Amino acid sequence: MRRADRLRKFRAYGLIAPLFLFLVAFFLVPIGFVLYFSISNPEVVTMLPRVTEALRAWDGQNLPDEATFAALAEDLKLGYADRTLPKVSLRLNYEVSGFRSLLMRTGRKAKRMQAPFREAMIARDARWSDLIYWRTLKGNDSAFTMHYLLQAIDLDLQWDGGIRRAPPEKQVYLDNLQRTLWIALVVALSCIVLGYPVAYMIATAPRRLAKILILLVLLPFWTSLLVRTAAWVIVLQKAGIVNDVLLGLGLVEEPLALIFNRTGVYIAMVHILLPFMILPHYSVMKGIPSDHVRAATSLGATPRAAFLSVYFPQTLPGLAAGCLLVYVIALGFYITPMLIGGGSDQMLAYLIAEYATNTANWGLAGALAILLLACIGVLYPLYQRFAGAGGMKLG
Repeated sequence: MRRADRLRKFRAYGLIAPLFLFLVAFFLVPIGFVLYFSISNPEVVTMLPRVTEALRAWDGQNLPDEATFAALAEDLKLGYADRTLPKVSLRLNYEVSGFRSLLMRTGRKAKRMQAPFREAMIARDARWSDLIYWRTLKGNDSAFTMHYLLQAIDLDLQWDGGIRRAPPEKQVYLDNLQRTLWIALVVALSCIVLGYPVAYMIATAPRRLAKILILLVLLPFWTSLLVRTAAWVIVLQKAGIVNDVLLGLGLVEEPLALIFNRTGVYIAMVHILLPFMILPHYSVMKGIPSDHVRAATSLGATPRAAFLSVYFPQTLPGLAAGCLLVYVIALGFYITPMLIGGGSDQMLAYLIAEYATNTANWGLAGALAILLLACIGVLYPLYQRFAGAGGMKLG
């Protein structure tokens, strides 16, 4: 019996193994890489090892000594020769603008520099007499850093390990996060207002009509997201269908600004995400017996009271699932705000894509992705609470 029990367990494990491996390979591993990129900082330590070691004992108050300048000259000479200098200079340029040109310019001449290196390097470029560059080098003396994670919440990691508020001109990420959360919230609430009645109508409609309505809800999935977004660009523009109808009916005197602003983003996102709100509602409503509301009515409850006290509580699991699904997808929207929104309507996914593809700043892209993931993680306890409350009422 024990052998048979073990065999059944092995078969069960074998059945779930593909799903487990899929989750590990395409969910846990990517999240692990994102987390690693958000704290990884190997460039300075591995590509400028001599000056990094020499700066460990530096107090950061005055210019380093001749030995430190000599170590930097040797690192720059070798880095320029083996072509690793562009990578480390790009990394340092993320923190101090102009660091890349300083390192590349000095690296080209490092091979011909002679002692004393301190005077030679300052004569070549006076920026080497500025402490900010040396402090930045000292602040990157570890293979791991909290710089990107702090930058993602508008904080600066100082060269001595202190943490300060970022300058006002660099405080952009929390504002962008707030905008992202607000847009996703408005879209989710709009989908609730529009999707709940539609789901109720489908759930209570005759079978043949319900099939047609479900087909209409699923129809947008047959078209790619990019095509649907581009279609809204045509529909919402000043010479588009919406403005033509409004002008033709005399409701407006001039075309409305419905595109390249927040209004267009809301309209397009609600249209795209509405099926994700309707389907969870419909699946829950379809399983609610109609006898419950009739029984409440027969016992003296008004239709409104019967709906609010009997029917609506049983739809809370679908409401929670639909809100979570729509809100999570909306948080990661990129194409629609980019094409339809203006400069002040871009969401956090836009910055992640910008840093990952255009500037190759994988550290900051990973930190912003972790920030977005943390915001999504907060939603799951709320979902469990409301879905659990709905489940209790169902019992």
